[in-house]
Parts: sequence; C-alpha cells; structure tokens
Amino acid sequence: MSTTLELADLAAVSRLGVRIAQALRPGDVVALAGPLGAGKTTLARAIVAGLGYRHEVPSPSFAIIELYEPPAVRLPLVHADFYRLRHPDEAQEIGLEEYREGAALIAEWPDHAGGFAHEPGCLSLTFLPSAESGEQAPAPPRRLLVEPGADWLGRCPWT
Repeated sequence: MSTTLELADLAAVSRLGVRIAQALRPGDVVALAGPLGAGKTTLARAIVAGLGYRHEVPSPSFAIIELYEPPAVRLPLVHADFYRLRHPDEAQEIGLEEYREGAALIAEWPDHAGGFAHEPGCLSLTFLPSAESGEQAPAPPRRLLVEPGADWLGRCPWT
C-alpha cells in the first residue's frame, strides 16, 4: 500500500518528521532513500527532534551511527547513514544488530546496508527527483514515495 506525498517545502518535511516520531516504536525502521540533497537528513533531524531531543542533531555521514538514549529522547534511537558503506556486510561488521536491540532505527541510504523493506516495522520513504527550478523560481516541492511495512498500516502518520 504505497502512496506518494507532495511536501511543499522543508517545513513540510519537518512536520512529517514530527508526526513519524509520534508513531515510532522500538524495533521500527525508518528507511530514507533518494538523491543527495533531497531532504533525508532534514527529515531524520525532525524525527529526532520530534522524539524530544533538544540539541543539535549531527549528520552521521562520517561516524556512520549516532545514538540517542532516554531521557534525551522518548525511546532509544539509532540514526545511521550508510552512504559510505561499500558492501552490506559492513553493517554487520559495525555491530548494527546490537545497536538496534530495543531501539528504533533511522537508516539513510538503506540499500547500502542491504535494505530493510522486508521487515514489517519498516517505513520506507523515498525522495523522488523533482524538476529543476529556474534561478528565480521557488524550490520545487519534494515528492516522497511512502511504503509502509505491515506494522505501520494502522498508524500511518501522513493520513
């Protein structure tokens, strides 16, 4: 049951992130895919903030994994950026499964870690390319393909 959302601007991306955070449970995966600069990290930061984190949310591009623990957030969270992985086996080598135990996962570039769409708790969000805007035109809206796993069907935050 996939759907496509149109998000008018980065503020709309952030609002969606807060709604996802409200529905998030331990064991869930929010898999964020799409081209560079599409809004993946903006959405991830909004989810972390929506879980209650009140500090700067660094991009895990270089560290690969950032951890957030209660009481700073409502539930344990792993934010991972798998862009630099060369093979999915590297996700296991860094101990991803141990980090995930009892936590939710935000996975940027999930395909680099072997993907998570097969998991019932996976909410796959793919930023779709949009038409280029002219120099004077406003930024084009972001289109987002939403594919919820079975565990997300009763709590879809975009409805």
